[in-house]
Amino acid sequence: MSILEFLDHAFSKDYAEARERLLAAAKRDGAEVTTYENPNKGPNGETLACDAAWVGPKDAKKVLVTISATHGVEGFCGSGAQIDWFLSGARQGLGADMAALHIHALNPHGFAWLRRVTDEGCDLNRNYIDFSKPVPENPGHDELVGALVPPALDEATLKAAEDKIAAFRAKHGEKAFQAARKAGQYKHAHSMFFGGFGPSWARQTLEKIIEDFKLADRALVSVIDYHTGLGPFGYGEPICAHLPGSKGMQRVVEMYGDSVGVPELGTSSSIPLHGTSRELWNAKLGDDYTYVALEYGTYSTDRGRIALREDHWLHNQGEVDWNAPETKRIKEQIRNHYSPQMSDWYEMVLWRSRQIIRQTMIGLEKFG
Repeated sequence: MSILEFLDHAFSKDYAEARERLLAAAKRDGAEVTTYENPNKGPNGETLACDAAWVGPKDAKKVLVTISATHGVEGFCGSGAQIDWFLSGARQGLGADMAALHIHALNPHGFAWLRRVTDEGCDLNRNYIDFSKPVPENPGHDELVGALVPPALDEATLKAAEDKIAAFRAKHGEKAFQAARKAGQYKHAHSMFFGGFGPSWARQTLEKIIEDFKLADRALVSVIDYHTGLGPFGYGEPICAHLPGSKGMQRVVEMYGDSVGVPELGTSSSIPLHGTSRELWNAKLGDDYTYVALEYGTYSTDRGRIALREDHWLHNQGEVDWNAPETKRIKEQIRNHYSPQMSDWYEMVLWRSRQIIRQTMIGLEKFG
C-alpha cells in the first residue's frame, strides 16, 4: 500500500475514535496493552485513559518508545503515527533483543477536550520540575498575564491586550516575548503554559509506565514524543531534549543528523523551557536513553497564541457547554491549528514519522 492509503485509517476525528483504532490495531498485532484510566470523563461522558502497548520480548535490552498527546489536542498527529506503525507492519523491523512501547494519549483529557493542557489545567511539558524546591520565575509572564489571557473577548479588551503585547515586543524583543509567553510559569493557573502547583496525573502516569515496564533496566531506550505547532508547515523537526555536551545529545545528533534542533543552542523552532520531561527521564534513566520531540509545523505562533487565548478564556468561564456555538468555534480553531485536517499535512506526518522511526531503530542497534 502507498502511504496515501494509510491516511484514512491512521487519523481520527476525535479522541474516542483514536483510542478505538489504536486498541484495535494493537490487538491485531498481538501487542500487550496496559491501561491507565484517568479519573475524569470526556465531553460526551466517554472514558479517558492512557494506553501503553508493548510489542516484543519483555526482557528486550533496547526499547523504542513513542508518546502521543503530551499536549492533548496535539494528539491527533502522534496517535496517527502510532496507529500507522501497527498498520504498516513496522514491527518487522524490531531486532531480536528489541521492543516497542507506544504510549497513546498520555494526556487524554486534553486530547478529548481539545485542549493543550491537562485536567489540572497545566502544560504537561512544564510540569516536571521538583516542586519541593523554589519554582522558576517568569517576570515577563507576570507582566503580560492579563494580555495573554484577557477577561473578555470583546473588541476593546482585545485591542488593549494586543497593544500591551506589541509594546512589550518593541521594548524587549521577540525572543524575550516568546520566553515570557511560553518558557513556563508557576503562578497563574488560568493562563498559558502554566506548569502546575504539583505533579499532574499525566506526569504520575508516565512515572508509573517507566516503572511498570522497567525502562530503567534496559541498555538503551529511545523516545519519540510527537508534538505540533512550531516550524514550517508539515515539517517534522527532531528537537533534542538533551543538554549540549551530554552523551544523550551526542547520540541524538548521530542518529538523526543535521536536522536535529537544539533549543539551548538557538538552532530549534523551540526555545529553552522549564520543567520538560527531560528532568524525569534524566532522573530515571541517566544516560541510558535518547529523546526527541518530533515537532511538526502548522501555522504561525501568533495564530496559535490566539487559539490558546480563546480556549483558556472559554474554560475560565466555568463549566463548558460542549454544544454551544461559541464553544464549537473555539474548539474548531484550536484543533485546526494543532492538527490541520488536510491530507497533504497528514501525509507529511506519516512520511517523516516513518523516517525518524527508521533512524531510531538503526540507532538502537548501533548504540544499544
